[in-house]
Amino acid sequence: MSRVGNKPIAIPSGVEVKVANGNEVSIKGPKGALSQLVDTELTVQVDNGYLSVVRPTDQKRHKALHGLYRSLLNNGIVGVSEGYTKQLELVGVGYKASTQGNVLELSLGYSHVIFFQVPSEIKVSTKTDKGKSPIIILEGIDKQLIGQIAAKIKSLRKVEPYKGKGIRFVGEVIRRKVGKAAAK
Repeated sequence: MSRVGNKPIAIPSGVEVKVANGNEVSIKGPKGALSQLVDTELTVQVDNGYLSVVRPTDQKRHKALHGLYRSLLNNGIVGVSEGYTKQLELVGVGYKASTQGNVLELSLGYSHVIFFQVPSEIKVSTKTDKGKSPIIILEGIDKQLIGQIAAKIKSLRKVEPYKGKGIRFVGEVIRRKVGKAAAK
């Protein structure tokens, strides 16, 4: 059984948390502001520098929502105080990435260049070192949005299992298959 929902969230200095209308939590910090709607059956309490989510009963639905909203609020607090970063690596001959504002320009071995519009809440940059694969860096305060954009960018060229070419997270381990030459 998960006990995530019972853990109180410590609010760091410089972060301000307000609960309005009983179920809307707004979080402001040095990196920005986020708001999260919480299910009306749960109550959110702020006291002595800690944020806690309280469920009314021990029903299965309430337990699931309890852990979910506690995690979402914790992600918001970490996001506005520290921020989140995801790095994607382009592995393949001739694969390139460059940015112009919030537009990501990708050459991924197709006959055309792909232009990917990144939302304004996320800062995108690219890094290309000689002899290394190009890296796309996504930074922002919303963990879910960064993960969603990273997944969309990854889906433009999925990693193939034989040579390992494609877009992957930095440090991601790809399970490789043996080619047909090994069958002999």
